[in-house]
Amino acid sequence: MASHIGRRTFLATLGGAAAWPLVSRAQQPAKLPTIGFLGATTPSADGQRFAAFVQRLRELGWIEGRNIAIEVRWAQGRSERIAEIAAELVRLKVDVILTHTTPPVLAAKQATSVIPIVFATAGDPVGTGVVASLARPGGNVTGLSSQATDTVGKRLELLREVMPGLRRLAILANIGSAFAVLELNEVQANARTLGLEVATFEITRAEDIVPAFEAVNGHADALYVVLDPLMNSNRVRINTLALGARLPTMHAVRELVEAGGLMSYGTNWLDQFRRAADYVDKILRGAKPSEIPVEQPTKFDLIINLTTAKALGLDVPPTLLARADEVIE
Repeated sequence: MASHIGRRTFLATLGGAAAWPLVSRAQQPAKLPTIGFLGATTPSADGQRFAAFVQRLRELGWIEGRNIAIEVRWAQGRSERIAEIAAELVRLKVDVILTHTTPPVLAAKQATSVIPIVFATAGDPVGTGVVASLARPGGNVTGLSSQATDTVGKRLELLREVMPGLRRLAILANIGSAFAVLELNEVQANARTLGLEVATFEITRAEDIVPAFEAVNGHADALYVVLDPLMNSNRVRINTLALGARLPTMHAVRELVEAGGLMSYGTNWLDQFRRAADYVDKILRGAKPSEIPVEQPTKFDLIINLTTAKALGLDVPPTLLARADEVIE
């Protein structure tokens, strides 16, 4: 059995640059090495990040249509769609799968143990079982951790700077996501350490969002949104409901603040998608994912939406505004 898998891995490797001379001698049209992109959300949520990945690929000498093909699929934050796309990319025999956030990484990993998988972001890849360790991922998966659980305490501190009177915190989380559950536990623990009352509202699909807000109503001073593809795909709805309920929101990435959230603190995902292109480049040139260490983020951004703060009647301290990487007005 092992030799069979070894042979498949070997043939998968041959599907890359090494196969070109053989193919051209046989007078068949050369199959370009193919990247399959499993977009967890929507083009409006993550299209810009994916474009940064494609741009970096060009800088590394990979031009779409010339020496590389890219199959792009978007799951709209729906878990059943994520699994379908993972299976489809495996059927297409792509040479490497690029994805982002934990649910699609786990879905891709379940769909194939042979095709290399690169993740541009994953909240806690060791804690969720995506990789064995950061230094030696093992298996067919590697990429960039966003260390989202490590920054939970910082997010709560920032929220308290804007709201010194914060007593009751609501948490909105998709419990269908392995990483969201880890982060949820982390938020609950940190909030209790700070002496905050915590109310958790668990959802698993878009239809649960409105009822969750109806349940939150009047029971919280602020809302912590645990990021996952479902939240990102529904970010406008979530922030509109939060504003209607006069709830300041804390997020992990800037896109949710652009969509009307109050503030975010976390990894610069645009930067991570660019860096993911370097991983794909190494794999296309023959490196094994099991031997490429998972990198941690080098850049964290604080984004504040001043328009939302004013709508909520909040005064953001000038010291905090000065520390922000970007202020949306």
